[in-house]
Amino acid sequence: MEELLKIVSITGSPAVNALLMFLFVAILAILADFFITKVVWKLVKFTKFQFDDKVIKIIHRPISLTILLLGSQYIIHSLPVSGRVLFFSQGILYSVLIVVWGVCLIKISNLIIENAIYKMADLTGLGREVIPLVENVWKVIILGGMLMLILSLWNVSITPLLASAGIVGAAVAFAAKDTIANFFGGISVFLDRPYKIGDYIVLDAGRRGEVVEIGIRSTRIKTRDDILISVPNALIANTTIINESAPVPNFRVRIPVGVAYGSHIDEVEQALLAVAHGNGNVLREPEPRVRFREFGDSSLNFELLCWVKEPALRGRTVHELNKAIYQKFEEKGIQIPFPQRDVHIHGKEGMNGIRI
Repeated sequence: MEELLKIVSITGSPAVNALLMFLFVAILAILADFFITKVVWKLVKFTKFQFDDKVIKIIHRPISLTILLLGSQYIIHSLPVSGRVLFFSQGILYSVLIVVWGVCLIKISNLIIENAIYKMADLTGLGREVIPLVENVWKVIILGGMLMLILSLWNVSITPLLASAGIVGAAVAFAAKDTIANFFGGISVFLDRPYKIGDYIVLDAGRRGEVVEIGIRSTRIKTRDDILISVPNALIANTTIINESAPVPNFRVRIPVGVAYGSHIDEVEQALLAVAHGNGNVLREPEPRVRFREFGDSSLNFELLCWVKEPALRGRTVHELNKAIYQKFEEKGIQIPFPQRDVHIHGKEGMNGIRI
C-alpha cells in the first residue's frame, strides 16, 4: 500500500499529493469491490454451498472500506501534522475499522450458528427457536471484545473494567445458578443426544411421554393425557432416561395371563399366539412368543410377549390384546380363574351328637 501511494506523490505540495493519494485509494477500493462482486462472486456461484455466497455478500464492502481507511491513515501520516492529530485520526479510523469488522463478524457468526443449529436440529431435535438466544449471547461476546479493543486503542486502562466485570459475573452466576445449570444441562443433552423430538421417554419419577421440544433450558414432554410437562435440563442430565423409541422404534408389550389348573397348556399357547397374529399393530418380526412363567396359587401364569410398531401404540394395543384374549378363551373354553380358597372347619362333638 505504501509503495503504491508513493508513486502518486508527484508534486511538491503535500496537500495536492494527499488529494491525489486519496483519489488513488478510492479508485483502488472501488476496483477491489468490483473484483470481489463480479469475479469472486461468479466463482463461488459454481459451488453447491450457499454459505460462501452469503459470506462474500457480507465482506465485500468491509474489504473496500478497509482499503479506504488504511490508505487515509497513511495519507494523514504523510502530512505535516502534530502528534495529537495523528493520535486522534488513528484512533477514529481504527475504531471505525473495529466496528465495521465487528458487525461483519456478527453477521458471519449468525450464519454459522444458524447452519449449525439447523444441522443439530435434524440430528437431535433441537428447537430452532433457540437460534436468537445463541445469536444474542455470541453478539454480546463480540461487542464486549470490540469495546475492549477500542478502549485499549484510546489508551484507556481496561483492568478496572475487567475486575468489575469479574465481580458482576460472579454475582450474576450465583443469582442464576439454576439457569446456568439448566443451560449446561441442555448442552450435555445436545452433545449426548439421549433422545430426539418424537421419541417416547420415561424418567426416574415415572413421567412418560413424547418429546415435543428440546430447548436450552428445558425439555418439553407431552403425556398420553395431552399434558405438557417441562423438565429442566439440569434434572435430565442427572437422571436415568429410558428411551422407548431407541435404538429402534419397535416396542415390546407384555400381557400376563392366568388360566385354571387343568387347562391344556399347548392350547393356551396357540390361542395367545393366534390373538397376537390377529392384531394389526403387532409386528411379525420379531415373532410373538408365549412363556409359561410360574405355578400360581390359583392359576397357571403365562405371559404373551409381542412387539408393536411404536411406543405410542402401547396402550391401545394392550387394550385390544386383552379384549381378544378374553374372547378367544371363551371360544376355546379356557377358564380364567379368580383367587379362591377352600375352608375346612374342624369342631368337637357336643352332648347331643352335633359337631360344633
